[in-house]
Amino acid sequence: MTDAAFTPALGRPEFTDDYDRAIRTWTRERVWRSALLAQVAPRHGETILDVGCGTGSFAILMKQAAPGTRIVGLDPDPRVLRLAAAKADAAGVEIEWRQGFAREAAGSSGGFDKAVSSLVFHQVPMPEKRAGIAAMLAAVHHGGELHIADYARQRGLMRVLFRLTVQNLDGIANTQPNADGALETILAETSIAAAQPTRVIQTLTGAISLFRITVPEAR
Repeated sequence: MTDAAFTPALGRPEFTDDYDRAIRTWTRERVWRSALLAQVAPRHGETILDVGCGTGSFAILMKQAAPGTRIVGLDPDPRVLRLAAAKADAAGVEIEWRQGFAREAAGSSGGFDKAVSSLVFHQVPMPEKRAGIAAMLAAVHHGGELHIADYARQRGLMRVLFRLTVQNLDGIANTQPNADGALETILAETSIAAAQPTRVIQTLTGAISLFRITVPEAR
């Protein structure tokens, strides 16, 4: 993946302005974002990196939940970063927006208490899935946490819905590994426990799984 190549929101640049509406309508957004927010549990004084922040919805939720938290949003798409900044201004919250890929997360100043991504890794090639997760882990200090909400292994009806919706928009090449369990495999290389989702939420676009990884304390 070159610096100029990324999958836009909803798979195509012309759909970017419709992203928030589509996520709200088709993914049970309130359910999975609320579950992710409860899992991340932002606290006053923490610094949290939102990788692939998109239009900023979750970054804004975290800042509203804990105004004393420093939130940094990272995304390669300048267009969605402009939308995110406008949404944050309208919500009256201050968030730092930075342009960059997930694989560049470790270079976003480091020392974060937590890093989070939502609906990002199903859209990127296998090397970028691995590099992005590794960079997120490197961006978080020892004892910190990594949180992911994404389309992971799909089974039964969820696999059918995933193919009809997400894969129809984002393509097969990058999304199929997630449907086959690639995300769980990558996380299992960190720890077996990390590969077990904390929650799986069924939606009209497939199952969205939540994961939590604690970065081991230095020895």
